[in-house]
Amino acid sequence: MSQKQMKEAFVSNLNGTSVLEVTQGLCFPAFCILCRGLLIIFSQQLCSFSHNWKIRFFTDFVVLIVPLVTTLTVLSSFIFLEHLIVIICGAGLFYQIYQRRTCYARVPVQKILEKFLKISLESEYNPAISGYRVINSAFTAVAILAVDFPLFPRKFAKTELYGTGAMDFGVGGFVFGTAMVCLEVRRKYLEGSRLNYLRKSLYSVGPLLFLGIARLVTIKSIGYQEHVSEYGVHWNFFFTIVVVKLIAALLLIIFPLNKSWIVAISITVLYQLTLDFTPLKSLILYGTDGRGTRVGLLNANREGIISTLGYVAIHMAGVQTGLYVLKKRTYIKDWIKVMCCLLLAGISLFISLHIVQVNVEAVSRRMANLAFCIWIVASSLSLLSCLLLSDIILSFAKFLTKGTLVSCSWKLIESPATNKKHSESLVSEAEKKEARLCLITALNRNQLTFFLLSNITTGLINMMVDTLHSSTSWALFVLSSYIFINCLVIYVLNLQGKIIKFW
Repeated sequence: MSQKQMKEAFVSNLNGTSVLEVTQGLCFPAFCILCRGLLIIFSQQLCSFSHNWKIRFFTDFVVLIVPLVTTLTVLSSFIFLEHLIVIICGAGLFYQIYQRRTCYARVPVQKILEKFLKISLESEYNPAISGYRVINSAFTAVAILAVDFPLFPRKFAKTELYGTGAMDFGVGGFVFGTAMVCLEVRRKYLEGSRLNYLRKSLYSVGPLLFLGIARLVTIKSIGYQEHVSEYGVHWNFFFTIVVVKLIAALLLIIFPLNKSWIVAISITVLYQLTLDFTPLKSLILYGTDGRGTRVGLLNANREGIISTLGYVAIHMAGVQTGLYVLKKRTYIKDWIKVMCCLLLAGISLFISLHIVQVNVEAVSRRMANLAFCIWIVASSLSLLSCLLLSDIILSFAKFLTKGTLVSCSWKLIESPATNKKHSESLVSEAEKKEARLCLITALNRNQLTFFLLSNITTGLINMMVDTLHSSTSWALFVLSSYIFINCLVIYVLNLQGKIIKFW
């Protein structure tokens, strides 16, 4: 076998792991974000907080990215233990913050909680959604290179037909995260005729289409390894996103935004019925001739083209979630209710997933079937609820310590009647400086740039390094250096206030 064939075989015919293990690994970074925020508050209490960008970058990288790398590699068998360690560290930091609190020092805990629940929030964006998008981006960046090394557990790689590998969440999670903050959810649409809205939608997917074609030409010209059963011969991630955006734009013209969940359920149920009662499933798996032919455009790209229906359903579910989560809320107690609702919805969907897998069909990323759509949405809601819990705990820690600043978290105001312009003028400069020093903000602002940079560097490393025969120590060094450099580039861009937009 050639090197290319060996690398393709190394990521093929895999069956994944349990839903629980993937969910544990997915929610782990949310608690790392909490520990990072608590560490910043504790440092500010001790007056040892540094504004040196090198120290801040290194701290964020160690607390946020390194645990993700180890979870997907050498510590993959100890996910529960990692959760326990992070929770203990977070509890320890919170205890120290509470003991050193500058507000309500002599007030009983019950009274402090009562006052906290009446506190109002002011934020230009939702930190939970930002955290979701950053976690998905960082996870994808680590996994796309790590999967080519033996130290990456095969159970986390993409599955061949059925199953739930950690990497199977990637595209679905990206579609869901993008939908939560799409123009339609932010009400920046239909500012004219429907024809004008469609024109804007076509314009917005132009750069993605260009990136898809550029990737296709590059991969074919250099003979880079491909997992053909993932999307097909010519199809790729960017083409899927283009089609999903266009179909979703049409659907959101026809149906009201607040009925997106009905559209999502209708699409995925009808799609599953079509898979079960028509030759569509056979077409996806074996082609039109029943022998796996790749002759013709449809046969060559059947997985990518047909699975788009499932991703459209995920997108519509993301739109509905975005409408709910981004709804303006004043008090912290309202966000506690949101967290509980998302958690209950996630648990309900996991129960539904079990029923569907037992009675209908197992999760299949290749087909993006009903079970896959339920799994993606359930996992996304679970991650969002964990992030909201982290944000609420972090807000409580800020509430106990006057004058602390933590980027990518809610701003607290004593009363909804507080003059917004006055409060912004007092803290705007400090907050802007804090945001420039935050790795989470940097990755959130240049998410697509980070993804493209990760893909390019992954390709370069694969062409220069024999990943299949690398030792654990060498693989860890290469992987750590790769993600460190990519994060550093994006961080420096953010320091300079540069956001690279593709449209």
